[in-house]
This record gives sequence, C-alpha cells and structure tokens, in this order.
Amino acid sequence: MVSKLLNRTRGEAFSSVLMREVKQRFLLVDHDHHGRERLYFDNAGGSFRLKAAVERFAQVDAIPDNAERIHATAVELQDIQARGSADLRTILNAQGGSVYASLTASGAMFDMVRAVAENVPGTNMVTTVLEHPSAFDAMSLYADRLGRELRVAPSNPVTGGVDVDAIVGLVDQGTCLLNVIYASNISGAKLDIEEIVRRARAIKPDLYIVVDAVQHAPHGLIDLQKTPVDGINIAPYKFFGCRGSGLTWVSDRAAVLPHHKLAGKKPDYWDLGSAAPWQFAVLTEIVDYVCWLGSHFTDATDRRALFVAGITHIELHERALLATLLEGTPNATGLREIKGVNVFLDHEDLSKRDLILGIGFDRIDCTQAVVEYGKRGVTVYERVATSIYSKRMLESFGLAGTVRVSPLHCNSIADMEKFLRITREIAADIGVS
Repeated sequence: MVSKLLNRTRGEAFSSVLMREVKQRFLLVDHDHHGRERLYFDNAGGSFRLKAAVERFAQVDAIPDNAERIHATAVELQDIQARGSADLRTILNAQGGSVYASLTASGAMFDMVRAVAENVPGTNMVTTVLEHPSAFDAMSLYADRLGRELRVAPSNPVTGGVDVDAIVGLVDQGTCLLNVIYASNISGAKLDIEEIVRRARAIKPDLYIVVDAVQHAPHGLIDLQKTPVDGINIAPYKFFGCRGSGLTWVSDRAAVLPHHKLAGKKPDYWDLGSAAPWQFAVLTEIVDYVCWLGSHFTDATDRRALFVAGITHIELHERALLATLLEGTPNATGLREIKGVNVFLDHEDLSKRDLILGIGFDRIDCTQAVVEYGKRGVTVYERVATSIYSKRMLESFGLAGTVRVSPLHCNSIADMEKFLRITREIAADIGVS
C-alpha cells in the first residue's frame, strides 16, 4: 500500500481538517515571534518547532539531577534516554548498533569519518560533490592527512542529484569509506541510497558507508534494513525539534572502531561527557507526533508502522505542495509559467525530490530577490557561489546562485498559492509583465 502511495506523481494533500490540526501543533507557522504575518519558507536551513518538543525540552532540561546516579529521578532520566535511543532506531528501522548524541550533526559526521578513515585500510575515499561541508570537508581532511585519494562523484545538472553510476564507478577494492548525502539541500533531489549501497557492496562487500540524512529525514522514509549503512546522522532541529542537538546511529562494527571516548567506557560507547536527557526526550516527542499523524491513515499499533504511515503521508502532502508550486492552481499561476521566473533543476519526477526548489528572476539576482520577498512577508534564502555552504554544489550545476524555497508539511496549499501570487507580483514589479 505504501509503495503505491509513494508512486502518486502529484502527491496527496492533507484534508482541511487534518491541516488545521497539524498547524496547531507547531509554533509560528503563520506569524513570526513578533506576531507579524509571514510565510517561513527556509525550513532547509531551520525548521518549524513542535509545541510539544519545545515544552518537553524546557521540562526535562530544568531537572538538575545527573542521570548517572541510582536515585529515582536519575533512573527516570535514564529511561528518557533509553526511549529516545529506541525512537532513533524507530525512525531509521535500525537494529543493534550504537546511538549517541552530540551538539551538532556536523560534529558527529566528522567523528564517524575519522573513525573509519583512521582505522580501515584503503587507498581511496569516495564522496559526492553535493555533500554538506561537514561531510565533504571531513572526507577531504582525513584523505589528505592519511595520504588517501579523494574521489568525488559529479552531480547531474538535469536531475539535480548524483547518478548511481557516477558514485559506484569510483568504488573499488581500495575504497575504505563511501560517504553520501541522502538528499541535496539545494536541489531537493534524493539519491537512490538503496541502489548505491547494493551496488557498492557488490564491488566491495565489507565497504564502510556513512550517510548524511540531516536534510532528508523530516521529509521521507529511511529504512536501514533496506539500506544497511555503517553510520547515519540526523539533526532534530530540522526535524521539528530543538537546536543544539545531533543524533547519530553507528553499526555494530563501526561502533567498535577506535574513537574518542573515556577509556573506562565500553568499546561501542560514543557519548563524551554527561548526557543531556532533553535531546532524547525531544526526539521521542518528534516520533510521537509522526505516529499521531500516521494514526489517521492506519489501524496499526506498532510504533514503527505508525511512524511509517506518518512520514509517508508527510511525503505525499509535501509532494502535493511541490506540484502546486510548480504547476499552480486555478487560483495562482505556477512557477513554471510565471514570466521572468526560472525554475532551476526542474526534474519532472516529483517522487525523486524532497520539498526544496531553486528559482531565479531574469532581472534581479537571488540576493535582491530574497530582499523583495522579505518586504512582502516571505522568508526564503539565497544560495550563492560565494558561500562555503553553496559554492561547490552550485558550480557543479553551472549556477551562480539560486533562491532556495523550502516549505514544510505544516504549510498548506493556500500557503503555496499565496507564495505564487507574491512571486508573480515581484516579477511584475521589476518590469516583467
């Protein structure tokens, strides 16, 4: 049933009743913190917060007790951490391995790359041009430090992603680590992780693979039983949670590679210092929410099944939002048809894209376009080739810059129509009829 749903080319928007309920569970969807009306379409850089996540953060972080004790409150905090660890496995459909929390997902990526690069023999390391700097720079750093060749798969400027052939063609018996991003944070293109893993391991069965899922996790299903990798990270603040947290899972064999840890801890232990139980409590609130959403579409009671239903319908709703932005409605002209507006990397198969798109205007650059949107109560973000977070990716696409538009599933079709009308107004105001 799920596979059939995901094949719907235009997605399936939430009902009006469910849409209202979803919006009510998030903070500041329609207004900023000063009460000013706005559209926040920069969720690829930040993210709307669940009310329950923010409330739970404050509640748990206020507890002064150290979890590494034996009294009742300490045991309660241990239980919170255990539930959160189990819920990361729920999100990933992971079994075994080790879960650890860090200040950021970027820091965790450097940790994982270092552990593999320093301890697994090989002559080369493989990555892609579309990686976030935390992955690409970590791979570059350790390849250079250890005298390994860094092999970089190019992007596909038509799809906005990276072709499977381009990646696996770089893997050989000398590859010690393959590092790939789940979905581009500029184009929204999803990489075919299942096929990448299958074909790369056919070349080298014991190949270590690390995946950056920060961008994709809030938008679509992850299943490590189908994509058995050795490390994967998420950032809860981009997944309806709170800032100051990265959560990571590492496989049984990766977990015992030498890494930074206190000498007295178990070989597979990755946390450094005292745990912050709120990080795990917030993750549980995120999974609770997705499961609540899933309960509207399935009678299942198993937590993973509920999560699958919820994230599947988040994906379907967001696909409907993307289709609306591109194609429009009777109430608003789509981006593809607005004169003076260009949609970059506009691949037709929406099932291969998360809810991110890049646009440009004929007569103003992307930075000025962001300013114009801001004047009209819309927050978007300019990705420019002068930025360390964009240069490598944009140049691979042959672009100098783009206005990145990234709504979230708590936005509605009406929000998309409002954005389209504002976009058309901007195009008209700069002299395009």
